[in-house]
Amino acid sequence: MTGKNANDPAPSPKRRTFTQEQWQQAELIWDFHQTHHRIQPCDAAIALGCNDLGVADHASELYHAGLFPTLVLTGGNSPATAEVFPRGEAVHFRERALELGVPDSAILLEPRAANTGQNITFSRQVLAEAGIDPSAVLLVSMPYMERRAFATTRKLWPEVEAVCTSAPLHLDEYVKNIGDADLVIDMMVGDLQRVMEYPRRGFAIEQEVPPQVREAYTSLIAAGFDSRLIQT
Repeated sequence: MTGKNANDPAPSPKRRTFTQEQWQQAELIWDFHQTHHRIQPCDAAIALGCNDLGVADHASELYHAGLFPTLVLTGGNSPATAEVFPRGEAVHFRERALELGVPDSAILLEPRAANTGQNITFSRQVLAEAGIDPSAVLLVSMPYMERRAFATTRKLWPEVEAVCTSAPLHLDEYVKNIGDADLVIDMMVGDLQRVMEYPRRGFAIEQEVPPQVREAYTSLIAAGFDSRLIQT
């Protein structure tokens, strides 16, 4: 179950009804964003702060399943999340994890990160300060952020094994929970652009993007799903 996503203080305007082809293109990108890693026990988990409280929910479930002994909750604040999480992403994630029965002794808080690179870098520092030098970490994120989280970690922390996971939801289920299909697809398209662009900027490792995924990306941008693109 994923939490309410309020990524934008001013929600994007509703567009026309999706065509079947556009929805299929969105599903193709959705599937590509997920790494489909086999979940395994890790030395620690890092729950990447965002606007989706479902990340904290999923991380808590995995803790109770015995997949890791230490959970790092990382994320500061930004204009995109300040209204929903006024005390910072990590702080609100911690409150949710405690509500769900994760003991405070198992939680490490990283309340400063403002982007994915800082999420990884600062979480690594917090773990080191706690005397933890993991050989494998479980990255818990939104479903459409898995691949970018993996690529960022492989670039900034290459000696650690990065295993990615997110709430096991289909695109239609996620959209129903979030309540704004346009916003979700805009975010997916924006993340795919970053997967392709960030290696050139030194932020992440290169990953192969299949031609059909690139075609879906180009088509959705042409259809107007472009509000989360960065300037290249």
